[in-house]
Amino acid sequence: MAREDRRLDPAFAPAGGLAPLSQPSTSEELALATDRDGAHISLTPLQAATIGAVGLAMAVAMALAPTAGLVGVHHLFFAIFLLGGLTRLAAACAPLSTRSPPPLADADLPAYTIIAPLYREAEVVGELLENLAAIDYPRDRLQALVVLEADDSQTLAAARALDLPAFVQVLVVPPGTPKTKPRACNHALARARGDLVVIYDAEDMPDPGQLREAAARFAVSDPRLACLQAPLRIEDPGFSLFLPSQFRLEYAAHFEVLLPALAQWGLAFPLGGTSNHFKVAPLREIGAWDAYNVTEDADVGFRLAAAGYTLGVISKPTWETAPTTWRQWFPQRARWIKGHMQTLAVHSRGRVVRQAQGAAALVLTLAQSVASSHMHGPVMAVAIAAAAIDYWPDSRFDIPAADLVLYALGWSSAAIAGARGMMRAGGQPKALHLFGMPFYWLLQSVAAARALAQFVTDPHRWDKTQHAPRSGRVRL
Repeated sequence: MAREDRRLDPAFAPAGGLAPLSQPSTSEELALATDRDGAHISLTPLQAATIGAVGLAMAVAMALAPTAGLVGVHHLFFAIFLLGGLTRLAAACAPLSTRSPPPLADADLPAYTIIAPLYREAEVVGELLENLAAIDYPRDRLQALVVLEADDSQTLAAARALDLPAFVQVLVVPPGTPKTKPRACNHALARARGDLVVIYDAEDMPDPGQLREAAARFAVSDPRLACLQAPLRIEDPGFSLFLPSQFRLEYAAHFEVLLPALAQWGLAFPLGGTSNHFKVAPLREIGAWDAYNVTEDADVGFRLAAAGYTLGVISKPTWETAPTTWRQWFPQRARWIKGHMQTLAVHSRGRVVRQAQGAAALVLTLAQSVASSHMHGPVMAVAIAAAAIDYWPDSRFDIPAADLVLYALGWSSAAIAGARGMMRAGGQPKALHLFGMPFYWLLQSVAAARALAQFVTDPHRWDKTQHAPRSGRVRL
């Protein structure tokens, strides 16, 4: 394959085989970010006033009746933790659909666009292109857009050094703000010529048949189905560490258990940041991604639901690598929690919350997740301190039975979902990892504190997750 440096020009160089699309100007693309309600408005004045009034009322109540106030917080945490546990238990008990759509003949496959936004990923761009080249899809119907930032000289240089497959072009996003993944995706979507589009991240290794499965599922499904989420599976790093093992369990429970259940129940859900397969027309209809939301994936799923579309899942996975150090994991998790707060703020004042199913989905996913991540650490710290104080005089614990039952239910539900997800993904759950989950929840509260601080002071900051080549990593 001859190298084609013209594919690195900011102007899009179309490949043959697909009909060209009229291209909006950069100013028109950026206007998409602020011509609708979105994360560029963190809180409306009404929301800010409501939160302030509730906070003031809680502070006054704690000052006047601290015991009653603590009891109220305890009951609130009890309800949130119980809701999360029951949701995961129900999802783990829900049967997994094994029906596969009939495959489409090559002549019937729609045009497909892959969008892969990269920033400071010089080390893995070559690996990503190898993974994209392994995808089983007719090349005359496939367009891959690798999207780079104008100031990312190292990744640009790495891309120039590669022999690009004929179906791959590199786009350079013009300088501007906010410098986020959704802004890069919007720039690429304006130049996408497929009927379907999928997002992949730098470290992704999609199953070669994933695009074919998504195309076949769209072909036989209700026309209102607008997006299919592929399961994200975490590779074994080849050594045992706490964070990667918990990350794998978390992903297994989320993508193999919770999301398939929510799809079966007809509820919207926050999409993963990659391997989302969209119909292009509905995606453009809702204005594509919110460039100011740092979890644009979660937001776009609920905006599709608000517009009357549905979400689904497919079975062929995308393999990803897990963060192995606190330095990798912490900013990424804080960004995710902050983005979920942004998405919750936006949709709690929008159309989703005024629809019964939408409101239920918002509560079961984002609201429960955000609340538990913020409350788990502080509540557990208070509970441990109270237990220690209670134990000191007579060397006896006097913990309410309901609290013990609740914690046992919460942990066992999460463990069952994680174990079932691991088995669905072809792995084997380990008891030590399952018992480590409560400690992982405490770490999430530390990340939630940073997320809350950034939500107030720097809501659109995008903390970059650094990726490294696989180099010896193995799958489950």
